[in-house]
Amino acid sequence: MNVLFEEDGGFKAGSILADNDSSLQVEMPSGKRSKIKAASVLLRFAQPASGALLEQATPLAAEIEADFLWECVSDGEFSFLDFARDYYGHDPVPVEATAVLLALHAAPVYFHRKGKGRFRKAPADILAAALANLEKKRQQALAMEAWLAELKEFRLPPEIAALTDALLYAPDRNKPETKAFETACGETGLSAAQLLFKCGAIKSAYHLHYKRFLHEQFPRGTAFPALDAPALPVDLPRAEVRAFSIDDAHTTEIDDALSVTWLPGIGSRIGIHIAAPGLAIEHGSPLDGVARARLSTVYMPGNKITMLPEAVVQNYTLAGGVDCPAVSLYLTVNEQYEVLSHESCIERVHIAENLRHHDVEPWFNSETVGAVLPDEPFARELLHLWHFANACEGRRGKPSAMQGVNDYNFAISGDLADPESCSVDISERKRGSPLDKLVAELMIVANSTWGGLLAERNIACLYRAQTQGKVRMTTSPLPHEGLGVPQYAWMTSPLRRYCDLVNQWQLIACLRETPPPFPQKSAELFAAMRDFELTYAAYAEFQRLMERYWCLRWLQQHGIVEIDATLRREQTVKLDHLPLLARVASVPADLQPGQRMHLAIESIDLLQPEVALRFVALLDADEPACDLEEDAA
Repeated sequence: MNVLFEEDGGFKAGSILADNDSSLQVEMPSGKRSKIKAASVLLRFAQPASGALLEQATPLAAEIEADFLWECVSDGEFSFLDFARDYYGHDPVPVEATAVLLALHAAPVYFHRKGKGRFRKAPADILAAALANLEKKRQQALAMEAWLAELKEFRLPPEIAALTDALLYAPDRNKPETKAFETACGETGLSAAQLLFKCGAIKSAYHLHYKRFLHEQFPRGTAFPALDAPALPVDLPRAEVRAFSIDDAHTTEIDDALSVTWLPGIGSRIGIHIAAPGLAIEHGSPLDGVARARLSTVYMPGNKITMLPEAVVQNYTLAGGVDCPAVSLYLTVNEQYEVLSHESCIERVHIAENLRHHDVEPWFNSETVGAVLPDEPFARELLHLWHFANACEGRRGKPSAMQGVNDYNFAISGDLADPESCSVDISERKRGSPLDKLVAELMIVANSTWGGLLAERNIACLYRAQTQGKVRMTTSPLPHEGLGVPQYAWMTSPLRRYCDLVNQWQLIACLRETPPPFPQKSAELFAAMRDFELTYAAYAEFQRLMERYWCLRWLQQHGIVEIDATLRREQTVKLDHLPLLARVASVPADLQPGQRMHLAIESIDLLQPEVALRFVALLDADEPACDLEEDAA
C-alpha cells in the first residue's frame, strides 16, 4: 500500500512499511525512510507505484483550468476527493484525484486552503481583485523587461527619466522602475550616476553634485521665507574712528573692520569692530529660526548659499561709507606693541573704506613693508597693525598664518545654469602675507579676549578648543594649543556662522549686563553646538568636492595631459598650482614625502570626481617645490 501525504508545503508519495494508529513508516522512491503523522496522509492507494503517482498526475493537472474549476465548485468548504468525484463524474482513480489536488493547490487565487486537502472557493469580489493584481504584476514584469532592455542600450525610458532625482538621491526600491534601473546598473557595471549620464538624463556633473548636496542639506530648497529685515538700532553712540575692512574681491558678508587711533606719548588705540546682527535678530525669532536651520553660509566656486537673507546681510555688513552697528574691542597698545588694557562696547562705527586684497597687496607685501610705503589710504595704519601682529604672534609662540600653504581663488566665467559652457580660472596666492598676518592675529586677539571675558563672567559660550592635537567645539573655556591661547571662541563672523551669532548674543548680554539668551548648561546651546559642528563639516566637505570638480574642469579646459606634483604621503600627491590631492598607484614605494615627480593624466571622471594619474619620472632635486604643508580647510 502507498500513501500521498503533505510535507513542508509540498506533496510526496511513498510506500508504507509500518502503519500505526498515529504515525506511519514510509519509504520514498529514493529509498529514504521517514516517519510521518497519520493526519498528514491525503490518499491511500495501491496503484500506481508511489514513484509514478506524481509523475502521471502533474501533466494531467496542467490541463485543468482554474477558472473552470472555480465556476464548477459550489460555495462552502470542500474536500479535493469530493470535488474530483464531481469533476470526473465517477470515483476518481488515484492519479485523477491527485491531479485535481495539484490543480487546486496551484491556484491559491481561486481556492483558499482550509486544511489538509480541503479548500474553499474565493468570493467573486476578492477573486476579481486578486486577478487584477496578478495582471498588474504581469504588465509590470513586461514593462521592466522593456525598460531594462532600453537602459542596457543607453536609451532612457520616459518612466525612468521622470524619477532621475529620486534614483540618484533617494531611490524607492518598491517601485518597478527602480528595480529595473538597479538591475541595469548591475548588468552594465555602472553606477547610477554613470548610467544616467550615458543615457542623457544628467546634462552636467556639476548639477549632479550640487543637487545631491541640496537634497541632503536643503531638501526644502534654498529660498528664504518672506521675512522683513530688522531695523537698524538708532540709539547707539557713534565711535570717533575711521575704520576699514580687508577682504578679497568677492566678499559681501563683511564681518570685521579695524581702526587705529594715535595716542601721543602712549602709543595707539587699536579697534577691532565686528558686525552686530545680534542687536536686531532676536533669539527665538523667525529670522533666528532661519539662521539656526542653515547654521553657516555655504561657499563653493562661483556661488554661495548665505546663512541670512540678502536684505539682512546688506543691513548689517560693514559696507564702506556707512555708519554700521558693531561690537568693538579696543586695545590700548604702547610703543613696544604691548597691550596695556582693553575695553569692549556696542556702538556705531563709520566704515571709511572696504580694502580689497588685490588692490592693497601690490604695494603692501613682504617686500615693501621693510621700506617706505607709498602714499596710499591707511598705509600707516596697516604698517602699524602689521608690527602689532608680529608682536602678538611672538607672544603666543605660534605662527598666525600657515607659511608655505597656498590659497586658491576660483573665478567662474559664464552662467552656472549651463556649467559646461563656463570657464574656470584658478589663481594661487601664498599664505602668510602681511595682510593675512595682521587680520589673523587681530581676530585671534578678539576671539580669545571675548572668550575670556565670558568665561570670567560665567556666561555660557561656544569655544573652539585644541587639546592633544584634537580640535573640537566645547562649552568649556579650554586652551587652544594650536594657537597658543588659553581659550578661543568664534565671534568675528556673525553674518555667516551661527555659532558666532550665538556667542555675539551672549557677549551683548554681558556688555549690557542683562540675562543672556543661553544659561550655563543650556540643552538648547548644546544642541546648537552639535548641529553646527556636523553641518559646518558637511558644508566644508561639499566645498572641497566642488573645488575638486573645478580643478578637473581646469585640466580639461587647458588640455593638460602631463603635470608635476609633490608626494605628500605614501601614494598621495598634490598637483602643482591646484588645490588637488590624488592617489597614484604607480608611485614607487621607496619615495619620501616632499619628493617631486612628473605625472601623466590618463583619464578624468567628473562624476566621481576623480583623475587617473600615472607616474612618469622623478624630477631633479633642485626642481622648484610647491607647498609641502597640508592645505588648510
